[in-house]
Amino acid sequence: MTGPTPSAGRTQRWIVIAVALVLIGALGFAVGRFTMFGTQAAVTTPGTSSPEAGFSRDMQAHHAQAIEMAMEIYRKTEDEELRALSYDIATSQAAQRGEMFDWLVRWGLPQAGGPMMQWMDTGSGHEHGGASSEPLTDAQAREAMGMASADEIAALQAATGTAADCQFLTLMIRHHEGAIPMADALLELGSDPRALEVAQAMKTGQTAEIDAMRSIQQRLGCSG
Repeated sequence: MTGPTPSAGRTQRWIVIAVALVLIGALGFAVGRFTMFGTQAAVTTPGTSSPEAGFSRDMQAHHAQAIEMAMEIYRKTEDEELRALSYDIATSQAAQRGEMFDWLVRWGLPQAGGPMMQWMDTGSGHEHGGASSEPLTDAQAREAMGMASADEIAALQAATGTAADCQFLTLMIRHHEGAIPMADALLELGSDPRALEVAQAMKTGQTAEIDAMRSIQQRLGCSG
Protein backbone atom coordinates (compact mmCIF):
# COMPACT_ATOMS: atom_id res chain seq x y z
CA MET A 1 0.00 0.00 0.00
CA THR A 2 1.51 3.31 -1.06
CA GLY A 3 1.18 6.62 0.78
CA PRO A 4 0.26 10.01 -0.65
CA THR A 5 2.44 11.26 -3.49
CA PRO A 6 4.72 14.27 -2.82
CA SER A 7 2.59 16.43 -5.10
CA ALA A 8 -0.56 15.47 -3.21
CA GLY A 9 1.16 16.35 0.06
CA ARG A 10 2.17 19.76 -1.26
CA THR A 11 -1.37 20.40 -2.48
CA GLN A 12 -2.77 19.51 0.95
CA ARG A 13 -0.29 21.87 2.65
CA TRP A 14 -1.24 24.64 0.23
CA ILE A 15 -4.94 24.18 1.09
CA VAL A 16 -4.16 24.24 4.82
CA ILE A 17 -2.13 27.46 4.48
CA ALA A 18 -4.80 29.14 2.34
CA VAL A 19 -7.42 28.34 4.97
CA ALA A 20 -5.07 29.60 7.69
CA LEU A 21 -4.69 32.94 5.91
CA VAL A 22 -8.44 33.37 5.76
CA LEU A 23 -8.65 32.68 9.50
CA ILE A 24 -5.78 35.08 10.23
CA GLY A 25 -7.49 37.82 8.23
CA ALA A 26 -10.66 37.22 10.22
CA LEU A 27 -8.67 37.34 13.44
CA GLY A 28 -7.13 40.65 12.38
CA PHE A 29 -10.64 41.95 11.77
CA ALA A 30 -11.70 40.86 15.24
CA VAL A 31 -8.59 42.32 16.87
CA GLY A 32 -9.34 45.63 15.20
CA ARG A 33 -12.81 45.61 16.70
CA PHE A 34 -11.67 45.02 20.27
CA THR A 35 -8.31 46.82 20.40
CA MET A 36 -8.50 49.82 22.72
CA PHE A 37 -12.14 49.01 23.52
CA GLY A 38 -13.64 51.62 25.77
CA THR A 39 -11.17 54.38 24.82
CA GLN A 40 -12.47 55.30 21.39
CA ALA A 41 -14.90 57.88 22.75
CA ALA A 42 -11.94 60.08 23.67
CA VAL A 43 -10.35 59.79 20.20
CA THR A 44 -11.48 61.79 17.18
CA THR A 45 -12.77 59.43 14.49
CA PRO A 46 -10.72 59.82 11.28
CA GLY A 47 -12.59 61.21 8.27
CA THR A 48 -12.63 59.85 4.74
CA SER A 49 -9.80 62.14 3.58
CA SER A 50 -7.69 61.58 6.69
CA PRO A 51 -4.18 60.10 6.58
CA GLU A 52 -5.47 57.10 8.52
CA ALA A 53 -8.18 56.35 5.95
CA GLY A 54 -5.84 56.79 2.99
CA PHE A 55 -3.18 54.66 4.61
CA SER A 56 -5.70 51.92 5.40
CA ARG A 57 -7.00 51.78 1.83
CA ASP A 58 -3.62 51.93 0.10
CA MET A 59 -1.90 49.54 2.47
CA GLN A 60 -4.64 46.95 2.07
CA ALA A 61 -3.94 46.87 -1.68
CA HIS A 62 -0.21 46.82 -0.98
CA HIS A 63 -0.53 43.95 1.50
CA ALA A 64 -2.78 41.95 -0.83
CA GLN A 65 -0.01 41.76 -3.42
CA ALA A 66 2.63 40.91 -0.81
CA ILE A 67 0.46 38.01 0.38
CA GLU A 68 0.01 36.80 -3.20
CA MET A 69 3.77 36.84 -3.88
CA ALA A 70 4.67 35.31 -0.52
CA MET A 71 2.27 32.41 -0.97
CA GLU A 72 3.52 31.84 -4.51
CA ILE A 73 7.11 31.33 -3.33
CA TYR A 74 6.03 29.47 -0.18
CA ARG A 75 4.28 26.95 -2.40
CA LYS A 76 7.30 26.11 -4.53
CA THR A 77 10.58 27.13 -2.91
CA GLU A 78 12.95 24.43 -1.71
CA ASP A 79 14.82 26.88 0.53
CA GLU A 80 13.67 26.39 4.12
CA GLU A 81 14.74 29.84 5.33
CA LEU A 82 12.86 31.51 2.50
CA ARG A 83 9.84 29.28 3.08
CA ALA A 84 9.70 30.36 6.74
CA LEU A 85 10.14 34.04 5.88
CA SER A 86 7.47 33.99 3.16
CA TYR A 87 5.05 32.33 5.59
CA ASP A 88 5.72 35.06 8.16
CA ILE A 89 5.17 37.80 5.57
CA ALA A 90 1.91 36.27 4.35
CA THR A 91 0.43 35.64 7.80
CA SER A 92 1.45 38.94 9.40
CA GLN A 93 0.23 41.00 6.48
CA ALA A 94 -3.04 39.05 6.28
CA ALA A 95 -3.71 39.95 9.92
CA GLN A 96 -2.80 43.61 9.39
CA ARG A 97 -4.96 43.80 6.28
CA GLY A 98 -7.94 42.42 8.20
CA GLU A 99 -7.44 44.96 10.95
CA MET A 100 -7.19 47.90 8.52
CA PHE A 101 -10.37 46.76 6.80
CA ASP A 102 -12.09 46.86 10.17
CA TRP A 103 -10.81 50.35 10.97
CA LEU A 104 -12.69 51.70 7.97
CA VAL A 105 -15.80 49.76 8.97
CA ARG A 106 -15.69 51.14 12.51
CA TRP A 107 -15.04 54.67 11.26
CA GLY A 108 -18.04 54.41 8.92
CA LEU A 109 -15.87 55.00 5.85
CA PRO A 110 -15.84 53.31 2.42
CA GLN A 111 -13.08 50.87 1.63
CA ALA A 112 -12.15 52.91 -1.47
CA GLY A 113 -11.98 56.64 -1.97
CA GLY A 114 -9.82 59.11 -3.85
CA PRO A 115 -6.59 58.57 -5.81
CA MET A 116 -4.01 56.30 -4.22
CA MET A 117 -1.34 58.10 -2.17
CA GLN A 118 -3.19 61.43 -2.33
CA TRP A 119 -3.38 61.43 1.47
CA MET A 120 0.41 61.87 1.52
CA ASP A 121 0.31 65.09 -0.55
CA THR A 122 0.26 67.61 2.26
CA GLY A 123 3.54 69.45 1.78
CA SER A 124 5.09 67.25 4.49
CA GLY A 125 7.84 65.92 2.26
CA HIS A 126 6.19 62.54 1.70
CA GLU A 127 4.36 63.50 -1.48
CA HIS A 128 5.20 61.79 -4.76
CA GLY A 129 5.59 64.12 -7.72
CA GLY A 130 5.26 67.33 -5.70
CA ALA A 131 2.45 68.79 -3.62
CA SER A 132 1.13 70.87 -6.51
CA SER A 133 1.21 68.10 -9.13
CA GLU A 134 -1.80 66.24 -10.45
CA PRO A 135 -2.78 63.13 -8.47
CA LEU A 136 -0.96 59.99 -9.55
CA THR A 137 -2.84 57.43 -11.57
CA ASP A 138 -3.33 54.09 -9.84
CA ALA A 139 -0.61 52.59 -12.07
CA GLN A 140 1.82 55.38 -11.15
CA ALA A 141 0.96 55.07 -7.47
CA ARG A 142 1.49 51.32 -7.51
CA GLU A 143 4.90 51.84 -9.08
CA ALA A 144 5.77 54.49 -6.47
CA MET A 145 4.68 52.05 -3.75
CA GLY A 146 7.14 49.45 -5.07
CA MET A 147 4.43 47.10 -6.25
CA ALA A 148 5.06 44.49 -8.94
CA SER A 149 3.58 44.84 -12.41
CA ALA A 150 1.30 42.19 -13.91
CA ASP A 151 4.21 41.01 -16.08
CA GLU A 152 6.46 40.67 -13.03
CA ILE A 153 3.84 38.63 -11.18
CA ALA A 154 3.43 36.38 -14.25
CA ALA A 155 7.20 35.90 -14.46
CA LEU A 156 7.35 34.97 -10.77
CA GLN A 157 4.56 32.45 -11.26
CA ALA A 158 6.37 30.89 -14.23
CA ALA A 159 9.80 30.75 -12.58
CA THR A 160 11.13 27.74 -10.70
CA GLY A 161 14.06 26.86 -8.47
CA THR A 162 16.64 29.41 -7.43
CA ALA A 163 15.55 31.72 -10.23
CA ALA A 164 12.09 31.96 -8.64
CA ASP A 165 13.60 32.52 -5.20
CA CYS A 166 15.77 35.36 -6.50
CA GLN A 167 12.89 36.96 -8.42
CA PHE A 168 10.73 36.88 -5.31
CA LEU A 169 13.44 38.45 -3.17
CA THR A 170 14.00 41.29 -5.64
CA LEU A 171 10.28 42.01 -5.90
CA MET A 172 9.57 41.76 -2.17
CA ILE A 173 12.52 43.94 -1.14
CA ARG A 174 11.26 46.64 -3.50
CA HIS A 175 7.73 46.10 -2.22
CA HIS A 176 8.82 46.57 1.41
CA GLU A 177 10.90 49.60 0.50
CA GLY A 178 7.74 51.16 -0.97
CA ALA A 179 5.78 50.53 2.24
CA ILE A 180 8.20 52.19 4.65
CA PRO A 181 7.69 55.78 3.36
CA MET A 182 3.94 55.22 3.68
CA ALA A 183 4.37 54.16 7.30
CA ASP A 184 6.61 57.19 7.90
CA ALA A 185 3.97 59.49 6.41
CA LEU A 186 1.26 58.15 8.69
CA LEU A 187 3.55 58.42 11.72
CA GLU A 188 4.04 62.10 10.89
CA LEU A 189 0.53 63.00 9.74
CA GLY A 190 -1.78 60.68 11.68
CA SER A 191 -3.23 60.88 15.18
CA ASP A 192 -5.17 57.64 15.77
CA PRO A 193 -3.19 55.73 18.44
CA ARG A 194 -3.80 52.24 17.09
CA ALA A 195 -3.07 53.26 13.48
CA LEU A 196 0.21 54.83 14.60
CA GLU A 197 1.10 51.68 16.54
CA VAL A 198 0.48 49.48 13.50
CA ALA A 199 2.43 51.82 11.19
CA GLN A 200 5.43 51.68 13.52
CA ALA A 201 5.19 47.89 13.72
CA MET A 202 5.10 47.70 9.91
CA LYS A 203 8.16 49.92 9.58
CA THR A 204 10.13 47.96 12.17
CA GLY A 205 9.08 44.55 10.87
CA GLN A 206 9.58 45.25 7.19
CA THR A 207 12.97 46.88 7.76
CA ALA A 208 14.10 43.69 9.52
CA GLU A 209 12.64 41.55 6.72
CA ILE A 210 14.53 43.57 4.10
CA ASP A 211 17.77 42.80 5.94
CA ALA A 212 16.85 39.11 6.10
CA MET A 213 15.98 38.99 2.40
CA ARG A 214 19.24 40.68 1.41
CA SER A 215 21.10 38.07 3.44
CA ILE A 216 19.27 35.28 1.60
CA GLN A 217 20.04 36.95 -1.74
CA GLN A 218 23.72 36.90 -0.85
CA ARG A 219 23.60 33.28 0.22
CA LEU A 220 21.82 32.20 -2.97
CA GLY A 221 24.11 34.27 -5.19
CA CYS A 222 21.25 36.29 -6.66
CA SER A 223 22.34 38.95 -9.13
CA GLY A 224 20.89 42.47 -9.13
